[in-house]
Formats: sequence, structure tokens, C-alpha cells
Amino acid sequence: MAVTEPIRSNITHARVTAFHEGVGSERADTLATEEPLEIRVQGPEQEQIQVAVTMRTPGGDFDLAVGFLFTEGLIEPGEVRRVAYCDNLPGEDQRYNVVSVTLGRSFDAERLRRNFYANSSCGVCGKAALEDIEVRCSPVAPGPEVSLDVLLSLPARLRAAQKMFERTGGLHAAGLFTPEGEAASIHEDVGRHNAVDKAVGERYLAGGVPVAHHVLQVSGRASFEIVQKAAVAGIPIVSAVSAPSSLAVEAADRFQMTLVGFVRDGRCNVYTHPERIRSAS
Repeated sequence: MAVTEPIRSNITHARVTAFHEGVGSERADTLATEEPLEIRVQGPEQEQIQVAVTMRTPGGDFDLAVGFLFTEGLIEPGEVRRVAYCDNLPGEDQRYNVVSVTLGRSFDAERLRRNFYANSSCGVCGKAALEDIEVRCSPVAPGPEVSLDVLLSLPARLRAAQKMFERTGGLHAAGLFTPEGEAASIHEDVGRHNAVDKAVGERYLAGGVPVAHHVLQVSGRASFEIVQKAAVAGIPIVSAVSAPSSLAVEAADRFQMTLVGFVRDGRCNVYTHPERIRSAS
């Protein structure tokens, strides 16, 4: 499915007073832009339904909207017919902050209510959170195998593609890589979960979901929500530069995913299902 998104600036300029060795001077600085994005959904002959509002870095908004809907279990592969900004909003500054996703079938508002209720329980009980994912998806498929050398190279490959981070220093990144280490989709965002949704959403719109033969590399830690989104997308291996949480490890184990943390300086920790990692030894 081909969609075209206008190119928008994701950099905001600012003036700062910088101190070095006790001496202050005024200079220009660049910031990662952060703006709200409202996601709406509608089916044939349906009114638009507001699903969520998230704070994000502009760029990849269509990928973000579709990726969010998919990883939250609200849409299935092949259901999206159109993605567009809403044109009937007052004020030019709001035009690019609302995305409408049109489906080929009626959108189930009750499903949205059920998912919202389940998500609101996550902070109370980890068991409820894991059971909610089981309703949305099955354990991921076996394979593929990835060599340890390729796995250890992914943080550097992801970092090299972070053009916005080079300028601002304030963005997370998520990348989908083939078992050979080739980049399939890389996105940056102020929100780590948004970066994952953008990467998955790009694959969805290209007809590439479930993402059963790729590695998800993230620039920070591996939270439960990142593992949850990867499970729904069918991603078998999640690799993080930093640490995973206890619930992330539990979720990865339950859904037969390989979860790797502390991937840096030529080392890593494999927390679940190490059979997908092929080492020289």
C-alpha cells in the first residue's frame, strides 16, 4: 500500500546560555521537535473515532498511526485502505497533528474499550498484562537464527542511521534488521515506543507483517511495552542496548521470543530462547 506523507521539519531552533568552566556564552541550539498526534479510525460509512493522542517527533506519522493500531491489536494485516491527515481542522498548525486511518471493514469500538480497560490494569498486575497479550496473539514462530557477530553489530548500525540524534542528542531509535544485518526500517522519535510503532507501521504499509524474519534493535532499554508490541507484530528477536525489565523477560519467555540486553562493547546477555543466537563456539 503506497502512502505519501508531506516532509515536515522535526528540528526546532533555540537560543541557550552555555556554561564551560564557569564562563557563560549565548549560542544557537537545535532541539528535537515534540508535538501531539491524534490518531483516528473509521470504517465504511462510519464516523471517525478517536483512538489515542501521543506525543511524538513529526515524521513517519502515517507509519506511527498504523503501527500503533496494529501493535495494540486494534487492526489486522491488510485492513488499512487509506491513511491521511485530516484536512477539515481549524488552524494550519493543527493540520498535521491529526491522522485518520480508514479501514476496509467496520472498526470495532468495543474492541478499543476492551483494550483500554486491559491496558489500564497493567500497572496493577503484571499477570493481567501478560494475559491481555495472549488474547491478541500467539507465541512467535520458530527461527530465524542470527549470528552473534551480526547481533553485536546492530547497535552501531542503528546509531549510524540516527541522523536526528546527531543534531539534537534527544531521540530514541528502533530498527528492524534482517538476520544478515541489513536495515529494513529505522525510525527515531522522542518516545521509544513511538519509534517501534513507526518501524512496524512502515512494514505494515509495505505488506510486510507479521515481521517474522527480522530482529528489532532498540537504542535504550527493553520495557514490557516494547516486547508486547514486538510479540503482536510477530518479531522473534528483540535486542536492546540497555537492560530489560523483569516483566519484559517474562513476556518474551512466554511468547517464545529471544530477548537480548546490554548489547554493547562486544558483549550481550541473552535472557530468553538463546537457540536463535548462533555463536562461533
